[in-house]
Amino acid sequence: MDAKMLAKIYKTIDTYRDAMVLLQEQLTAIPALGPTNDGDGEAKKAAFLQEWLEKENIFDTIERYDSPDDRVPGGARPNIVAIMKGKSSKRRVWVMGHSDIVPPGDLKLWDSDPYKVKVEGGRIYGRGVEDNQHGIVTPLFAARALKELGKTPAYDVGIVVVADEETGSGHGIQYLLKEHDIFKKGDFVIVPDAGVSDGTMIEVAEKSIFWLKFETKGKQCHASTPAQGINAHRAAANLIVRLGKLYELYPQRNEVFDPPISTFEPTKKEANVPNINTIPGDDVFYLDMRILPELKVDDVYKTIGAMAKEIEKEFGVKIKMDPAQREDAAPATPPDAPVVKALSAAIKDVYNVKAKPMGIGGGTVAAFFRRAGIGAVVWSKIDEVAHQPNEYTIIDNMVGDAKVFAHLFLQE
Repeated sequence: MDAKMLAKIYKTIDTYRDAMVLLQEQLTAIPALGPTNDGDGEAKKAAFLQEWLEKENIFDTIERYDSPDDRVPGGARPNIVAIMKGKSSKRRVWVMGHSDIVPPGDLKLWDSDPYKVKVEGGRIYGRGVEDNQHGIVTPLFAARALKELGKTPAYDVGIVVVADEETGSGHGIQYLLKEHDIFKKGDFVIVPDAGVSDGTMIEVAEKSIFWLKFETKGKQCHASTPAQGINAHRAAANLIVRLGKLYELYPQRNEVFDPPISTFEPTKKEANVPNINTIPGDDVFYLDMRILPELKVDDVYKTIGAMAKEIEKEFGVKIKMDPAQREDAAPATPPDAPVVKALSAAIKDVYNVKAKPMGIGGGTVAAFFRRAGIGAVVWSKIDEVAHQPNEYTIIDNMVGDAKVFAHLFLQE
């Protein structure tokens, strides 16, 4: 690869710093919450982004693929696909981000308006700036640099911005993979939706994700006469403690992952009774599990079912278990896959660090590509503050990641 040309491209990307911040500001000001999160969807944000793409004239084609959804105004969830033609169409190098965000949560925990970007100390603060606008902005400005300098990428470059990533991807990447023949085996797919602060993690594998909802039914009564009822809350609490034994029953380790074990954590607890002096007859809680790929989710489910039966017998309650979400681990992208090697070379050139293929416990849309037989990796240089109050991304990392993508786009 021409070192002088790369240096020129990098220098050009350095001049985009303020433009990247401006695009972040404009995107943040358009909340894109899915209907599951009581929002109107991604249409307004997608419309702005499509207009921006057309005005910039970076890409040869810009297509929009709408997934029908009568829960949102306009009845559709938009997915944008922009293509820059390369020297060869033998493969496409895809970078995929998502336009939807999660709610800001308790506004008292924010130091500023989550929908108005604050720039301070080399960081941009706002809901969505890291998750996943960082992953949208960086490849766009990489492509912009190539266009500005008249440099054609080695292969076709595709930028995809999907809907619905935060609530299952049914109207986003799953819709595109199922309904449209866009992606091919042999394509490179990079999903900049997870990472570490030094940029050294290339995610190639994910654990199975299994969320269980537990509904415990007892008998409500006055708290002063507990013998007249059956305390569903007490039974559920005992079940939660018993579920902690899953760590002992499934101690397997896989050092590709961080943490290298399966995790079994009780999380959400629904309200039961509104007053203190009533014993609840109903109780609902959830268990979040991230299970190593070498373990069978059905085996874990059977073990949990046996524990629930024990609690039913001991406390005289009935326990119903419903999967709230289940995604069995997809086949891993091989650590020596061409996309891993190409991305590693780009990271080394820009950041002078050696990236390591790794697995994570969180779920990303890369799993959908892997199940379709398309090797995908997840990478970006971020601090992983997604979904937190005062979410931020580092401006230097945006500039650096854009350089990584530019390097990747030019590799033969």
